[in-house]
Amino acid sequence: MRIDKYLWAVRLFKTRTLAADACKSGKILICDVQVKPSREIQVGETFMIKHPPVLFTYKVKAELNNRVGAKLVPDYMEDQTPPEIHEKLKLIALEKNVIRDRGTGRPTKRERRDLDDLMQ
Repeated sequence: MRIDKYLWAVRLFKTRTLAADACKSGKILICDVQVKPSREIQVGETFMIKHPPVLFTYKVKAELNNRVGAKLVPDYMEDQTPPEIHEKLKLIALEKNVIRDRGTGRPTKRERRDLDDLMQ
């Protein structure tokens, strides 16, 4: 099965075009080598997806013909990304939610310490 079709079928990308574009831009790696969208993927292979600042790792468990439901994805693919990476993403998302109102100026020393405590 083509790698772009597989990425779409296991719901890593919303459309097959987005999966193919990710392959063309070098975001999909197999054995640390960038792959083309037409690359055939085999059962047991491990591939990586670059989503800066992290690198996700997945293993192919089985081939499939069509797009599968979200509940069935673990039957076809195994996420081998370390848990620390997922925690890092949660922290990054949390930092984006900390927004100061416009015109309030720089945070005071106390506010800065409170923000630092919240992030840790």
